[in-house]
Parts: sequence; structure tokens; C-alpha cells
Amino acid sequence: MTSPMPSGQTSLLQQMTQRLALSDAHFRRICQLIYQRAGIVLADHKRDMVYNRLVRRLRTLGLDDFGRYLSMLEANQNSAEWQAFINALTTNLTAFFREGHHFPVLAEHARRRTGEYRVWSAAASTGEEPYSLAITLADTLGMAPGRWKVYASDIDTEVLEKARSGVYRQDELKTLSPQQLQRYFMRGTGPHEGLVRVRQELANCVEFASLNLLDKQYSVPGPFDAIFCRNVMIYFDKTTQQDILRRFVPLLKPDGLLFAGHSENFSNLAREFSLRGQTVYALSKEKA
Repeated sequence: MTSPMPSGQTSLLQQMTQRLALSDAHFRRICQLIYQRAGIVLADHKRDMVYNRLVRRLRTLGLDDFGRYLSMLEANQNSAEWQAFINALTTNLTAFFREGHHFPVLAEHARRRTGEYRVWSAAASTGEEPYSLAITLADTLGMAPGRWKVYASDIDTEVLEKARSGVYRQDELKTLSPQQLQRYFMRGTGPHEGLVRVRQELANCVEFASLNLLDKQYSVPGPFDAIFCRNVMIYFDKTTQQDILRRFVPLLKPDGLLFAGHSENFSNLAREFSLRGQTVYALSKEKA
């Protein structure tokens, strides 16, 4: 016959296995807070996603109630937990050379420019986009110091750490040519077999920083020849989208380009921008 489990262990087991309740009121508070902090609009069908991501934070903190967690956040507006809250609720779907039609446009644009070519990846996620930009510019302009630079930012500090590490599974680089893989990455060996790391020469040309697109002013080293802001506007409401686009205007050099995601239409949001190609925009006054 098995002996009964001590009461302390029983309650801990119950706490680990029971499903915490997320009330309608708590879900609405979460939606309000992430909108206020990051501009992200959460629809009702995102409720399960919100639960699954935030319940991990509650377990980590030893909390058994969403109300207590939210009260803890709101009691200290400068708490480090706010960043963990934002990190948990941001979506980071990305890939190397995603929406591949943009990169030949970038390469041709860079060939025509003089001076240092500067690009901003405004939603860098885990680094696949900024490193794809860097590879494109290295292939196009070479690796001479001062010829080009990629600036990459994201609100999620966890994904930025992965981006800075420059380490990826080799199967994530299927869109690269064998020559690019050899030229710009080092293959892992032994316990690191199957992994690759961005070579330092390329990594030195990409600068990462944390940035919230809701900020009234962006601490970025503009102006830029090109800005990539792809597949992030879809998480904002129309007013936020318009505010962000207007803040981009002074950050683009004359005849600079703004790249959008496949489901985003910037010309309908801000009259300052006009379509130049497939989800590629320029300032309206510069439209040919």
C-alpha cells in the first residue's frame, strides 16, 4: 500500500497541475495594459495564447491568481516584470530572407547610392531579418568598413539576446545559397553540430538595440536609406499605425525606401507615403 503524500507536497502538486482561471475582466485588463505599453491590439481569439504565455510568468513568480499578477504590475510602473510581460505577449514569427522579393530591390537601391548605406530593421525579432539585410548588402557592396550599416531594434529584449548571439539551427538557413552559408556563417562541431553562428565580420556591421515603436521619438542613428517595418503594423490600431509612419518620415533620406509586410498597405494610412513597388514605399513628394 502506498503511503499518502505529505500535505505540503500535495498542495504544490495541485498548484502545478490545476488550470488557473482567466476571467473576462482580467483578460480585458491584460489587453489594456499591453496596448498602453506596446500598442499591441489583442483580439478575443487571442485569449488562449495570452493565457498560455502569461501563466508561465505566474508559475515562475509563485502566483496562483491573474488578478494578483496584474495588481503587482500596476503597483510598480517601473518594475522589471513589465518587460517580461511585454516579452511574453509579443509575436516573433520570422525567417531568413522572408518575403524574398524585397531583397533584390534593396540591392539595386544600394548600388545606386553613394556614401554609407544605412538600413533600419524596426522589428528585428530574433535577427533573421537584419542578418538577411546584412548578407544582401555584403553581397552587393562588399565588406569595406564604412560602406554600409544595419541598425536593428525590437521591443522584446529576449529575442534581441538571441539575435545578438547570432546562433541558429542550420535548417533555418535553407533560403541561403551554399556560398552565403560558407561566407557568412561558421558551422558548429561536436555538441554544437547542426548549429551555425554568424561570422564576426558580418556581425560587426549589425547593431541591435531595444526600442518601443510607441515612443514619441526614436533614438536611432538616422536618417536611413531604407527602413524595414514588416509584419508589425498589423498588431496596432489605425491611429498607432499612422503615428509610427509619421515618425518615420524625417528618418528617411531623400529617395529612401520603406518596406512593408505582404498584408500591410501604408499608402492608405499616411499620405506621406506612396507605393513604389510590391509593398515598397517612398515619400509621396518624391514619387516619380
